[in-house]
Amino acid sequence: MLRKKTLKDLEMKGKKVLVRCDFNVPMDKEGKITDDIRIRAAMPTVEYILENGGSVILMSHLGRPNGEPNPKYSLEPVSKRISELIGREVKFSDDDRVVGESTQKLASELKEGEVLLLQNVRYRKEEEKNEDAFSKELASLADLYVNDAFGTAHRAHSSTAGVASFLPSAMGYLIEKEVGFMGKALESPERPFVAILGGAKVSDKIGVIENLMEKVDALIIGGGMAYTFIKAQGFEVGKSLLEEDKVSLAADLIKKAKEKNIELLLPVDTVVAKEFAAEAQHWTVNSSSMPAETMGLDIGDKTIALFSEKIKEAKTVIWNGPMGVFEMPAFAKGTKEVAKALANSGAITIIGGGDSAAAVEQLGFADRMTHISTGGGASLEFLEGKILPGINVLENK
Repeated sequence: MLRKKTLKDLEMKGKKVLVRCDFNVPMDKEGKITDDIRIRAAMPTVEYILENGGSVILMSHLGRPNGEPNPKYSLEPVSKRISELIGREVKFSDDDRVVGESTQKLASELKEGEVLLLQNVRYRKEEEKNEDAFSKELASLADLYVNDAFGTAHRAHSSTAGVASFLPSAMGYLIEKEVGFMGKALESPERPFVAILGGAKVSDKIGVIENLMEKVDALIIGGGMAYTFIKAQGFEVGKSLLEEDKVSLAADLIKKAKEKNIELLLPVDTVVAKEFAAEAQHWTVNSSSMPAETMGLDIGDKTIALFSEKIKEAKTVIWNGPMGVFEMPAFAKGTKEVAKALANSGAITIIGGGDSAAAVEQLGFADRMTHISTGGGASLEFLEGKILPGINVLENK
């Protein structure tokens, strides 16, 4: 990884610091925040700047307002929540232009130790096009720029990448932590190093599989994507999720793993049902003999034992993607047991965002994982070995 400047490399005293966070949080119909984990994750950076004599101007997107002001996507509820978390008033600039006159005035009057939150940056269509003019407007509010939004670091937008061209920049604590944990796992892991990949499609994870093949000792594949691999071994997969056009690729990956001496573990038994429904009658069969009229919806007990044993031997584990349809209680056991095996292992455990992070949170294992990534798409691209534009633009040490 490139060595990027961090908060400690910036002189904050008396400076206004523009911080890009990921406050894209879920809200209910009343506009109440239902999960504030992303807001809490950004607070160490905010507190560091305040403690070191700076003032903070926060910005984020929320949802998809498609380049137009839309009260449904206002960040006002977020300002209230930050206020509660840091125990001081957060000024909120309810400005449809994001950087209109009222915002410029608030920013220019901001004193040391004060916090201002801008309106949703996606109210402006220039944001997602990464247009210089909007990046410059944002930059004009502050003296320094800090990116702490790992969840959007794979997007080159005005607030995540463009603005760094106009201000001295560094990464916040959250991005530093993400890059630190995942970077170390990919570059110099404690071994055995095991990667667990699940989720629906092989096509979403091809780059990840190919990059990890160069690094891991064992690769575990579950979830819907496993059926493409099972088919590649010449077995019937019934009505299971299958990417027909990726079967030969799966066969190549199985061959490549053998050549590289990487243990590739696939489900040996599968929980099947005749229909995709929470109440569907289900039973377990060997993966090599799935009835044609059934579909696989979770890994079976033998597979759980096999995967858990491999996790137990590991010193570093990265997990991305559930083992089955974990939203349906009948088909959540595989995901639950893999999470439990990770929680009980002595390994460094890194959960790669998205559904796996949600599963670990829901199951109550979050505090037993070494690191849970806050970015689904960003962590996938990072695991693929891609350079993330929102990090790449920051100043090097």
